[in-house]
Amino acid sequence: MQLNKIPATIVTGFLGSGKTTLLSNVLKQAAGKRIAVIVNEFGALDIDADLLRSCPLDCEDEGASLAQGENGIYELANGCICCTVEEEFLPVMQQLVERRDDIDHILIETSGLALPKPLVQAFNWPEIKQHFTVDAVITVIDGPAVAAGRFANDEALVQAQRLADESLNHDPSLKELLEDQLSAADIVVVSKNDLLDDSARDLVKAVVEGKVSDSVKTSYISNGEVRLDLLMGIEAATEDKINHVHNHHDHHHAHGEHHAHAHDHFDSFVITLGEVDEDKIQQMLTKLITTQNIYRAKGFAALPGKPMRQVLQAVGQRLDVHFDRLWAGDEARATSLVFIGKGIVEADIKAELLKAEVVSA
Repeated sequence: MQLNKIPATIVTGFLGSGKTTLLSNVLKQAAGKRIAVIVNEFGALDIDADLLRSCPLDCEDEGASLAQGENGIYELANGCICCTVEEEFLPVMQQLVERRDDIDHILIETSGLALPKPLVQAFNWPEIKQHFTVDAVITVIDGPAVAAGRFANDEALVQAQRLADESLNHDPSLKELLEDQLSAADIVVVSKNDLLDDSARDLVKAVVEGKVSDSVKTSYISNGEVRLDLLMGIEAATEDKINHVHNHHDHHHAHGEHHAHAHDHFDSFVITLGEVDEDKIQQMLTKLITTQNIYRAKGFAALPGKPMRQVLQAVGQRLDVHFDRLWAGDEARATSLVFIGKGIVEADIKAELLKAEVVSA
């Protein structure tokens, strides 16, 4: 029975699929709703959480203030609560139980490498089930990447992509992870629809339909823009059926073990530098993502003489760059980048990036 339970939307999806952009847009549309946002990003540097926290405030509400609370829970003046989670999902949920009268909806962004199933299963714990229900699991997939066969089920497509791109090292563990994320979905969101032509869209549709049941709705979106009523108020109660969802990683998780990550396949580290030369850091990052097996590079750069912080994120072999906000007066102007990949060596990558560092006189 759903009566008086607070709905939670879980947003999962591969690295760079557009989860954060989607959530930022949801928060902008949800004015007046009191939303708790839980961000569980892989890597010691919680970049996505920071982008989420800064974006709705910077874009929408000049007067909003942000105060850090206990245990990574953040108060937002516009009625949102933000939390960052490492392996602390249950304690955070327990804190939200205490504050349930202040909350209308919970949004959870999983790490790009997380499995949604163990997270959904945690909603069956008695103390959580009593107060919360999973409104829907939304899996966001990168339309152009799937159309190109990078994480497709069709091995011929993967092979064609391999032949076209010598640097691509298709990793079956990534394909399985994407399939696991799709297997738990109540809604599939295909991002970057504006970059798909009709034939590419047909390829994506075939991959998705092969992995999800007929009851799962698929939305094609551009720039993270989607109507709120398509994502919230679904009332799927996913926790009631999650045990019937079978995926590749089930055997990795013993019964009763509530562990929401599949990180054993990956290397990740954070590299911190001082101020960097804008052209050099972009050249170095572009070189690294085209020559090394890096799945994801994402972070902030401090540029000499520039009052704003620059966001750098590599998705595939593209480097996206934009300024997101002013540096705060008491904030150390540092460059921080998180790398996720396979067989990548922190010392080698840091040595390369140090060439872009600006040494103050």
